[in-house]
Amino acid sequence: MDKKANIYKFKNNSNLSKTKKIQNINGRLGRILIAFFAIFVILIGRLGWLQIVKGAELKESMQRQLTANKTISPKRGTIYDSTGKALAISAQVDTVSIDPTKIVVDDEDDEVAEVMTKQLKEKVAKAFSEIFELDYEETLEKVSKDTTNVTIAKKVENDKINELKKWMEENEIYSGINIDEDTKRYYPYNNLASNLIGFCGTDNQGLWGLELKWNDLLTGTPGKITSAQDAVQDLIPYDNETYIAPQNGNDITLTIDANIQQIAEKYLEQACKENDCKDGGNVIIMNPNNGDILAMATYPDYNLNNPYTLESISEKEWNKLSSEEQSAKLYETWNNRAITSTYEPGSVFKIITAAAGLEENIVEPDKANVFNCKGYEKVSGVRINCSDTSGHGSLSLRDALKYSCNPAFIQLGQKIGAATLYRYYDAFGFFETTGFGDIGDSGSSGERVGYFWDLNDVGSIELATMSFGQRFRITPLQMITAVSAVANDGVLMQPRIAKEIKNTDTGAVTTIQPTKVRQVISKETSEKLLDMLETVVDSGTGKLAKVKGYSIAGKTGTSEPDYTNKEAGFVASFAAISPVESPEVVILLTLYGVPNNYHGSTVAAPVVSQILTEVLPYLGIPSDTTDSNSSAETITLSNVKNKTVAEAKKIIENQGFECKISGNEDDIVSAQMPVAGSSLIEGSIVKIYTEDNDTRVSQKVPNLKGMSLSEAKAALKNKNLNIKYTGSGRVASQEIMAGTSVEEGTIVNVVLQED
Repeated sequence: MDKKANIYKFKNNSNLSKTKKIQNINGRLGRILIAFFAIFVILIGRLGWLQIVKGAELKESMQRQLTANKTISPKRGTIYDSTGKALAISAQVDTVSIDPTKIVVDDEDDEVAEVMTKQLKEKVAKAFSEIFELDYEETLEKVSKDTTNVTIAKKVENDKINELKKWMEENEIYSGINIDEDTKRYYPYNNLASNLIGFCGTDNQGLWGLELKWNDLLTGTPGKITSAQDAVQDLIPYDNETYIAPQNGNDITLTIDANIQQIAEKYLEQACKENDCKDGGNVIIMNPNNGDILAMATYPDYNLNNPYTLESISEKEWNKLSSEEQSAKLYETWNNRAITSTYEPGSVFKIITAAAGLEENIVEPDKANVFNCKGYEKVSGVRINCSDTSGHGSLSLRDALKYSCNPAFIQLGQKIGAATLYRYYDAFGFFETTGFGDIGDSGSSGERVGYFWDLNDVGSIELATMSFGQRFRITPLQMITAVSAVANDGVLMQPRIAKEIKNTDTGAVTTIQPTKVRQVISKETSEKLLDMLETVVDSGTGKLAKVKGYSIAGKTGTSEPDYTNKEAGFVASFAAISPVESPEVVILLTLYGVPNNYHGSTVAAPVVSQILTEVLPYLGIPSDTTDSNSSAETITLSNVKNKTVAEAKKIIENQGFECKISGNEDDIVSAQMPVAGSSLIEGSIVKIYTEDNDTRVSQKVPNLKGMSLSEAKAALKNKNLNIKYTGSGRVASQEIMAGTSVEEGTIVNVVLQED
């Protein structure tokens, strides 16, 4: 019984154990099924997240991995002068870059592969450093980077690219080296109009001047090529390649005439050097009828192709400057002072005071005894001197302008009143920018506006000084724009620097029309002012601005620094209008930091005369005289090259010239100075050279100003130099600056004027 019971009990326990095992197995299976179900739900959720939420992003990422995009740079638009000369152009260059991860050597032996890869990278770095003149260690560091794109050289010229391609072919190394098309900005005339045009950075984006202001118009839009690539990022040729063409930048034609610009820059530089203008100068030439800027020059200037190296300071002096001082010097030199700098205009501004007085019928040109000058004027106990401290006595308005009398204009300003004067200042545009260079939504040109007292703060002294152009500040562009309104029958024109914009892709041309701002004064007032300003040049302070054969109206200006900045020096200026009967040219020359004994009448007026002497005939403006005594009779020099020295000497002397010989009589002439075809006066010196005797001698041009014609001839002949002159009297100006080294035989043009 007990045995049976035990057997039963064992069997029962065994059944219970099996049941528990089955239950345990079922439990585990359930848990596994639950886990699998949970994982399945998670996978389904993740799949849904990836497909629905992240689908577009992942698709884009996949496409990026399986496509290669190459940017195609657009060609930056060309800037032309009004005659079609290219002043800023973009030429085709290349950018060289590498993928260092592809500059490798494969080998079954990893150590061998590593050594050979290192040698290959060193070889590539050496080639790059030699071809592109780069530092080897820096280049090797780039080649050894663990990245897929490293730039080696930008804006590479074609000859360097050909040299690289030749090296790649000779060494059979192609993988990892990329050559991509790019463009580089060039300025064919180097310094010409540099402060106006400005320059671009290495990325072809405008950084200064018009290049910056019109950057959006000139830049264009990049294109691209999209190509398929495999999993290891090798290109799959001809598979789904798409090409989006770049939109090239617009071409812009300026109103600037490069020839007139060169004339203006030549004489501006000469004036700044001769007169020791410590702060340089600027000149603007404008057509008053449409506002066109024909020239806009600043000195010192800089080379647009190398803007960070200044020619106006020596390397030694540059290295003495701190980095902050160097930056300040760069900005100062790059600035277009005609629009970014303000100055006290001095007596040139008397034109505006006179215009207001005439327009308000307060004064007439020739009414006598209107003003009285004792050599000074006392205002609220303050003595304000005239340029002539002995006094001018009783004056008409014409006399006041002719002698540039400060007391007379103080008295006129008092009659007009501050409120009325401010109304005319506003009408002439002195309280706002001129809109210089505005084309559509173009950026800021950096143009500044004038600084005046608040009208409520104008007292008797402020009224007195502003009547003759001091103790307020304007830009030279504001001043010439106002003077041009006087020359244009009283109509103020917006200065125009751009004539047209050309879409280089479609050929469509947009013309920038002249913009009339407002009628400021009447035509009658304009005519009266021009007549009086012509007297200033004919017999007043502006007589050194005369140009033989042309009528010139003008006004001198000399402003002293204010008491807060005595070290600034004086500003000498001259504004001129020509021809008076039908004005086509207005010019404003401003010289900064001249010594305190220099005046606009003596240092600025003669320079304006020099510029107009060349510009007026160039523009085809007819001279009003054919007086043969205005210039010397000249003879055209014959060509004696390839003749014997004896034959050449005979020909030259028969023409009435003096022959200076280098070489034996039987030798053959290889060169002559001046060159054949030059116009020379009788008695001029001609030097001839042979191949065996071609040693040229340089001489420094003497200072001829103030000399009589015979004195000037003798001074030049003493240095084997020649003279060519116009006018009569004494030398008022010379084309080649005194102290300049020139070759013997060079012709120096001078202008003579009666005292």
